[in-house]
Amino acid sequence: MFAYFAPPNFIDNLLLKFFEPETVNFVVWPFIQIGAVVTAIAVYALYATYAERKISAFMQARLGPMRVGKWGLLQPFADAIKLLTKEDLTPDKADPYTFKFAPFISVAAAFIVFAVIPFAPDWGVITDVNIGLLFILSISSVGVLALILAGWASNSKYALMGGLRSSAQMISYEVAMGLSIVGALMFARTLSMSGFVAGQQSDAVWYILYQPLGFLIFLVSGIAENNRAPFDLPEAESELVAGFHTEYSGMRWSLFFMAEYAAMVVVSAVATTLYLGGWYAPFVYRLTEANGYHTLYVIVSLLVFIGKLTLLLYLYFWLRWTLPRFRYDQLMDIGWKWLIPTALINIVLTAIAVFTVQALDGWKGMDTIESTAQGLNLSATGKAVMIGFGIAGIFISAGLLSMINSRSRDFNLKKQRRNIRLINSPQGKPAVAPPVTAPVATNEGG
Repeated sequence: MFAYFAPPNFIDNLLLKFFEPETVNFVVWPFIQIGAVVTAIAVYALYATYAERKISAFMQARLGPMRVGKWGLLQPFADAIKLLTKEDLTPDKADPYTFKFAPFISVAAAFIVFAVIPFAPDWGVITDVNIGLLFILSISSVGVLALILAGWASNSKYALMGGLRSSAQMISYEVAMGLSIVGALMFARTLSMSGFVAGQQSDAVWYILYQPLGFLIFLVSGIAENNRAPFDLPEAESELVAGFHTEYSGMRWSLFFMAEYAAMVVVSAVATTLYLGGWYAPFVYRLTEANGYHTLYVIVSLLVFIGKLTLLLYLYFWLRWTLPRFRYDQLMDIGWKWLIPTALINIVLTAIAVFTVQALDGWKGMDTIESTAQGLNLSATGKAVMIGFGIAGIFISAGLLSMINSRSRDFNLKKQRRNIRLINSPQGKPAVAPPVTAPVATNEGG
């Protein structure tokens, strides 16, 4: 009951007894928020491994972790203790400083991004900058540097090959990811992450309805960006032992996986903010904030954001245990031949759709645009037109890319299978000629 009626500034009143108002607003509160977010993500990274093992066990008719604690709930803590107590090895020929600091760069790049993600209204946002989306894209790309440094500093051919693979893959899919968000930018008309949520809230429509193709491109690019199956070629166990972290052990090894799971949260949180309305859900404001329950409004909005985030994270686990790993040439083909052209087509189609909706406004008494105060807010007619363009864009892109890639080497798999020849030799002759034996010398009459 306290959440219903408590004033939201009861912590402020306590802090103001010890600090100045500017110190509370710009120093103390950000530290409290950052500590809460870092702790929550670290605990999530622990239990994401448990959830993934349980989900995979459910898919394969197994039990998963069951020994440590009830239902195996304490298994993440047992794993953490094991990793902390394991010996931390450094190869003799490795670059010691780069080798040791590469995992920390990876973790820092993943955690810094959370500073600009709006988890909820009011105190649910650490900071709101007008270039929040550019900040996320720029800081996330630093994670590529950590993997390259880890592979190079290990002085191992397998680790170096994994680092090079990872850099090529992540840079390729970052291009498609950056292009996929341009369509959503045309509606929000801001680079502020909170501005995206405000635009969808004022329009009462999630941008996934306007941009289904952009959402799919962003999600696939994000999964590849995180090196998750079926795009986990940088750490292909059957080829490269363990990829860029082959020579790592103990806690440094676990830091790479903490960064991977944190990066999964980043991609899911950004996708939720850009396309799924962020913390906005219908009727939440009307049932809470409109009745004077501000604290309850923030808490329920936070739970809405976490719920959407969890669904996307479950998709990560589901795909890992469903799809087989791509070949490396197929992985690069998907990025350069399919996702990037699709993102470019989506930009053109979105521009045509926005122009059409603006042109129809006022034509023969038609009302398509309500306002442009917070993004492009459309009327019911404008929303219907825009949703129609979004659905049509999927089929238009599929048709255009099929024509573009129809002569690609891997496009027609049936024809490719027919052209396979196991033995390229005339019929009736063996594939390998028998060895020629030298005649045995005899000593006759000698």
